[in-house]
Amino acid sequence: MMLKWSGALALLGAAWALPVAGQDTTLYRGGPIVTMDGDTPQTVEAVVTRGGRIAYVGSETGAEAAAGKDAAIHELHGATMLPGFIDAHSHFAVAMQMAGGLDLWDKSLAPVTDIAGLQRVIGDFIAREAIPPGGWVIVWQYDNENLAEKRHITRAELDAVAADRKIVVLHQSLHALVANSAALAAAKLSDASEPPPGGMMLRDDAGHLTGVLLERSTFLMLTAMPQLTAEQKLARLNAAQQRYFAEGYTHAQDGATQPADLAFFTSPEARAHLKIDLALLPFYTGLDALLADPAIRFGTYDGHVKLAGVKFILDGSPQARTAFFTRDYARGGPDGHHPWHGKPIIGQDEFDALARKVDDKGWQIFVHANGDAAIDMAIKGFDAIGIKAADDRRPIVIHSQFQRPDQLADYARIGVGPAYFSNHTWFWGDVHRSNFPKEVVDFISPFRSARAAGLIPSNHSDFSVTPLDTRFLLWTSMARVSPTGVVSGEGERLTAYEGLQALTTGPAWQIFEEDRKGRIKAGLLADFVILDKNPLTTPTGGIRDIKVLETVKEGQTVWKAKKR
Repeated sequence: MMLKWSGALALLGAAWALPVAGQDTTLYRGGPIVTMDGDTPQTVEAVVTRGGRIAYVGSETGAEAAAGKDAAIHELHGATMLPGFIDAHSHFAVAMQMAGGLDLWDKSLAPVTDIAGLQRVIGDFIAREAIPPGGWVIVWQYDNENLAEKRHITRAELDAVAADRKIVVLHQSLHALVANSAALAAAKLSDASEPPPGGMMLRDDAGHLTGVLLERSTFLMLTAMPQLTAEQKLARLNAAQQRYFAEGYTHAQDGATQPADLAFFTSPEARAHLKIDLALLPFYTGLDALLADPAIRFGTYDGHVKLAGVKFILDGSPQARTAFFTRDYARGGPDGHHPWHGKPIIGQDEFDALARKVDDKGWQIFVHANGDAAIDMAIKGFDAIGIKAADDRRPIVIHSQFQRPDQLADYARIGVGPAYFSNHTWFWGDVHRSNFPKEVVDFISPFRSARAAGLIPSNHSDFSVTPLDTRFLLWTSMARVSPTGVVSGEGERLTAYEGLQALTTGPAWQIFEEDRKGRIKAGLLADFVILDKNPLTTPTGGIRDIKVLETVKEGQTVWKAKKR
């Protein structure tokens, strides 16, 4: 069964407050300390930490007595301290991979607004990095919806940039890519190639590959691309975790861990460098190897790493028009054909059988499902296994983007934790309205309805699909507005405190760590984020401008903003 952190920590709360010789003790005071302990906001004057745990929470007078005369004093100087943020879903390994490519989010680049502009920045990157003929050019954060042409760039247009280099342009959703002819050849793909089950390869009117690969077809290219060596991963590991620490995260997730990354992150070398807690979700395609390995342990930490559960993908991306719906996309499929409501990545019977194997081992199930038809598949699979809320299995449905109102009762009956994605309302709210009715789009990430149904939701960035920005993520859960000013689901907006719960206590519960992290309470880990302003007293419009000043992991400062 999954490891659960028992209420014994709470019973030992008084013991944590006793001064202990030889353990580092720190007293935090001088600003609002929001504990996130309870359904209503609670603040305290001071916190004492000792040995990586919280020893005391309460008044400053009580803290001084609990800390003892030799404690270090951490003055907040009016800043606000909260429990460290918990990443409910992102792709930690991507933070290491992105370092070697062209990032279209790079603010030093001119905005890419059309295909000619995209060609230009790729060409400039090749020249600037002196990528030789035959070399690979990897482009990140491409979104065809942001181009004036409202279509994908083609292999021919990429060939026009540099036919003698292998160019791969990765869609922002991570569910699609565009490759030029040299890259297709490197992956042994030709006009005669057929997509694997659950994959798509777009073709022009003459039947030639356009270079656009979607869903499982992308794996054919991704496996052909250069892979980071263990030495390269180790060299980039600290930069990746510092990227998360800079956002106030003290817990990160690698949301679809491939076998090579699983081996790396669990290696002694990686564990020696990791300071952030890292939850791995091994991909279901490697399930047989996991089941055959007697040394595999889920739900327990080895240093700062744990295997949290197995990740399934049932459908694609709604912005890439590959998510699986019960209704048709108004704009048709990725290649424009009608009718089109998407299709599943994996069949119902296969999902049911594999998920049962995972559940039989007592491992937690994580399922990617965006469209309502994919969510139906998840529900049917959980019912086939016989999972009920009383079992406390906590299957997680990542994104649950286009959930129908009637599916909330199913989640409550089964005990599903919905990992929602409020950033969609900003980045693709307008795109979704071009495909679906207002009432459907307004129910994206239905936080308030889920809470009313008794569910415990979390919120995530899905980095690198959207930026790794915790205050922006909090703001989108409160504002739910698009760049054109259209609000998607005013009734689903959260208060600041509710939005913070989706970044702390919600994700902690979803990973069976509610008695270990997510709150400032005696006995829990001394994981904190210190902000320059209090989100509870900041107007909604100012939430995204709040700055992270410091991140503390188990009583030690792991990131601090540079003084200006």
